[in-house]
Amino acid sequence: MSTRGIGDVTVTRIEEMLRPGMEPAAMFPDWRPEMLAQNRHWMVPTCYDDSLGRFISSLHSWVVRTRHHTIVVDTCAGNHKQRPAFERFHMLNTPWLDRLAAAGVAPEQVDFVMCTHLHIDHVGWNTRLVDGRWVPTFPNAKYVFSKIDRDYWDPAKGDAAKQPVNAGVFEDSVAPILDAGLEMVVDGAGQIGDGLLIEPTPGHTPGHVILKVRSKDEEGVFTGDLMHHPIQVFHPRMSSIFCEDPVQSADSRERVLNDCADKNCRIFPAHFGAPHAGRVKRAGTGFAFEFDAP
Repeated sequence: MSTRGIGDVTVTRIEEMLRPGMEPAAMFPDWRPEMLAQNRHWMVPTCYDDSLGRFISSLHSWVVRTRHHTIVVDTCAGNHKQRPAFERFHMLNTPWLDRLAAAGVAPEQVDFVMCTHLHIDHVGWNTRLVDGRWVPTFPNAKYVFSKIDRDYWDPAKGDAAKQPVNAGVFEDSVAPILDAGLEMVVDGAGQIGDGLLIEPTPGHTPGHVILKVRSKDEEGVFTGDLMHHPIQVFHPRMSSIFCEDPVQSADSRERVLNDCADKNCRIFPAHFGAPHAGRVKRAGTGFAFEFDAP
């Protein structure tokens, strides 16, 4: 467990799992073998498993604590969820809640749950199974959803078969929040508190958003799936197979990377390998990534 600062704000990583994931060419249609040769020096061993030929993928939440609020950014895959189309997330039984408690946070203390988007591995701990029913894990929190993504994944409003891997996610991890009246729906840009800003970054999903946290002239950006792997900082036009609109995703990524490089922001992605966060730097006409100290 690691804690970092953004001015007066603290940020703690809550891990669900850390393991080898996909082969590069399977995740990125535009992957080229020379990319590994050019980047092996920083990718191995924390971002790429050389023996298996797979990226290292982390699944974690970020807990943001300001003077006034406690926010959980993205809630991983969750326990006991039926996910047969994605074995990695199927019927998990992880100690994520215990790790949250070890960080000094009880579910009842959380004020906001920030969902950057509504994919399978970002909303799982929105709910937990109690006596056969899915109930909100954070009973006193407002769950922040983008209106576009909420409507896009709602089977009553859209085509639930868009991505079979996301089957059942709305029903067990979003609908119980709506039924409990705990949602806070944001249409476009928004704000959930002082220095807590929401910005649309469409492409990965139509309603994908990021959270910007500002405190004492410092800024941190919680990027969700704007990027899946730090190689995308070096190659920002390279979108993953999970992006609904790869071109729009790349446009959003370049815009945010430019902003972060200009402001020296620390970024907090959802899936980067250790040490999981860092800063975007300019490198010639492109970008490089500087990981935080381990």
